[in-house]
Amino acid sequence: MDEALLRSLTPTVLTVLVRRGADFAAAEDAVQDALIEALRVWPADPPRDAKGWLVTVAWRKFLDQARSDSARRRREDLVEEEPTPGPTPDADDTLQLYFLCAHPSLTPSSAVALTLRAVGGLTTRQIAEAYLVPEATMAQRISRAKRTVSGVRFDQPGDVATVLRVLYLVFNEGYSGDVDLAAEAIRLTRQLAGTIDHPEVAGLLALMLLHHARRAGRTAPDGSLVPLAEQDRSRWDTASIAEGIGILQAALARDRLGEFQAQAAIAALHADAFSAEETDWVQIVEWYDELLRLTDNPVVRLNRAVAVGEADGPRAGLAALAALDDSLPRHTAVAAYLHERDGDPKTAARLYAEAARKAPNLAERDYLTRQAARLNAGRRR
Repeated sequence: MDEALLRSLTPTVLTVLVRRGADFAAAEDAVQDALIEALRVWPADPPRDAKGWLVTVAWRKFLDQARSDSARRRREDLVEEEPTPGPTPDADDTLQLYFLCAHPSLTPSSAVALTLRAVGGLTTRQIAEAYLVPEATMAQRISRAKRTVSGVRFDQPGDVATVLRVLYLVFNEGYSGDVDLAAEAIRLTRQLAGTIDHPEVAGLLALMLLHHARRAGRTAPDGSLVPLAEQDRSRWDTASIAEGIGILQAALARDRLGEFQAQAAIAALHADAFSAEETDWVQIVEWYDELLRLTDNPVVRLNRAVAVGEADGPRAGLAALAALDDSLPRHTAVAAYLHERDGDPKTAARLYAEAARKAPNLAERDYLTRQAARLNAGRRR
């Protein structure tokens, strides 16, 4: 069973149901039921036309739900519209569905959460981690968003800014999380850049390309995490770096700076350095200052503290870190790194061990555990 194929077909099937008059919440339930049916049936009897099979089954699931509704006339109209068997058009509706989910009746944060859940395939837990909120809070937010759009006709697509936010979060989860969605996010952003002349679309595409270019160097052959400073830069994708920098420079030349352009500028400075020692940390701090003027985000402040520690020394970084909430994700790991740089291995080892217990994924936990063990072994010698 190719679960990746099922994920790739979900947006198109969902779009077909919405276009045929299904409200969003009912359409999503019907598509999920069809996916479960596919997982049960396909291993023994795979269809010739996977997309057509899913559309037909999802529509029938929706009709089964509609039959319990008291509006008999509407139900009969829907039955008449049932798609005929046979191949369906080979169209990619994913990007359009992103815009439809960013509906004007939703707040931007709710639209992002709904799209990540319904189209991006992320779990409620993954979305909650991206937003730095409890899982229960995010579950309530998604439920409210579904209730808000229930029965709404999707003829007023949302704005570009909300869609960009969704694409960025999908990319981040695909880049560092459990589900590999990074390449799909790049594909959709490239598609969007080809249809909309917007500097922040270009900024996001550049940012994704620059991050993705370093992906091969992020893990060792045994799957363990390799921090940026220790990565083999010969494994980086130089073509993607060159493309990303070119796109960024063209966007910056328009003098309409936005959040994604500022982040891409930071990524470009990392990607353009021949070694970790040659990284222009002073300029990176300046770009973080620009980014904070655009968005006062606690994660940006945390990353800025690391940059300050590299540019001005670990004690300056610790001073910047002291002003931040220590419950921030990876706050403890940053503190451990800066204390090690400041010549305090005992404190650093303790903090690395603490950070490992809080790590959001196995690879990061193993890396932090090894760092703690390394420092403790050094102290015993």
